[in-house]
Amino acid sequence: MPPLRPLFAAVLLMLAPLSAANAEGLSADQKTDVEQVVHDYILKNPEIVLEAIQELRRRDEMAAQAQQQHALSAMATDKDANRNDPWIGNPDGDVTMIEFFDYRCGFCKRVFDDVQTLIKDDGNIRYVLKEFPVLGPESIYASRAAMAVWLHQRDKYQPFHVALMSNKGALSNAKVLDLAASVGVDVKAMSAKMKDPVIDQTFDKTRAQAEALGITGTPGFVVGNKVIPGAIPLATMKQLVAAARKR
Repeated sequence: MPPLRPLFAAVLLMLAPLSAANAEGLSADQKTDVEQVVHDYILKNPEIVLEAIQELRRRDEMAAQAQQQHALSAMATDKDANRNDPWIGNPDGDVTMIEFFDYRCGFCKRVFDDVQTLIKDDGNIRYVLKEFPVLGPESIYASRAAMAVWLHQRDKYQPFHVALMSNKGALSNAKVLDLAASVGVDVKAMSAKMKDPVIDQTFDKTRAQAEALGITGTPGFVVGNKVIPGAIPLATMKQLVAAARKR
């Protein structure tokens, strides 16, 4: 939260009675008197400013939590977010785990092997991959290519995804095309389908969901009713899955 916002809001709260009184027809002199009373009271009791700031922060946190829970409920009723999102693992898994990721995100790459281990060892997780390219044009190009493969060459998505996540160094457009070709993607068809409007619709929905969940970067995970921003170790992933399974 920006530091000036709570202070400004606190002042507004304290001056609200003055505004109401003024609306009832205070004269200019009376208004000046009331303003002086408020000014003097704040100087004598500066702790009320801190109390107001704390209360505003509490309200903001409650509002954010309510928004997050609303978003989680909406995602749960929409097959865990979006019918066009790629997924791997068990399509009928008893736990759905969601990851917001970017192919150029170093932290996403660090947890990639743990994610693969989790899915393989558990065998009962439906893992939803939310293409969330936030690191520039190259990220967008890579995600757009991956989505084109998911929508039109689905059997090639997982090996392409693995190739992109395993890539070391820069991820130029040419590199994306090379990686696609290396796993058997029809690159010409993929390039043509990268303009599919469904891709833009999916990206827009993912951005809206991320905002509602308070996810501003990558990776970001959703497991059950828990939202976890940032990279997490395998042990934590297992704990979250176990907790979601109990629910």
